[in-house]
Amino acid sequence: MNGTGDETRSGSLCAVHLPRAGRALIGRPWRPEPEGEEPPRLVGRFPAVQPGQPAIERIAPTSELIGYRGPTACAAAGITYRQLDYWARTGLLEPSVRSGYPAGAQRLYSFRDILLLKIVKRLLDAGVSLQNIRVAVGHLQSAERTDLAGLTLMCDGATVYECTSPQQVVDLLNGGQGVFGIAVGAVRQELETTLGRLHGERTDTGETLVGHDPADELAQRRNRAV
Repeated sequence: MNGTGDETRSGSLCAVHLPRAGRALIGRPWRPEPEGEEPPRLVGRFPAVQPGQPAIERIAPTSELIGYRGPTACAAAGITYRQLDYWARTGLLEPSVRSGYPAGAQRLYSFRDILLLKIVKRLLDAGVSLQNIRVAVGHLQSAERTDLAGLTLMCDGATVYECTSPQQVVDLLNGGQGVFGIAVGAVRQELETTLGRLHGERTDTGETLVGHDPADELAQRRNRAV
């Protein structure tokens, strides 16, 4: 098989080709508060969280309600800001939540964007050309979200192959074509854990969402116990 991956056989694996106020209380009678006792403080529609109460349910890092700024995307994907900026300006991988235009606007990346950034980094480390990486990125962007978790990308340094089953991976290896594999589902799980510890931003309100690092919480408990 040649190095471009443009030739395919019927029934065989296909390489990724180049193309393409106020609120009133209802039902509760008014009664005076006992002297010296303050009423519970209200935050929004919920009473303030008191010590010992469970925290309000967190939004998953994979949610479309969360976007991530450039520095966070770089930290999670393991790339430099220079790489991130270059890939955005050249159209290799632009942020889908908010672009850098007009000038001075903060780019905002989705979970899926950062997943692709992480995959691009691994393909580059494997020696795949930017031309073929562009093809792979375009193909992954068009895939359904549920399909990504079951994909394995195989490459021989020149061509990128998409495998949707373990047998396809075995067949490719037996043919001597795939020497490097990326299990997209495993990368996704790793990224979800990483982003859960980093700051995000609500795409609807612009509110900053603080990451939660279990290791930091454990360290704080140990310091209080000393």
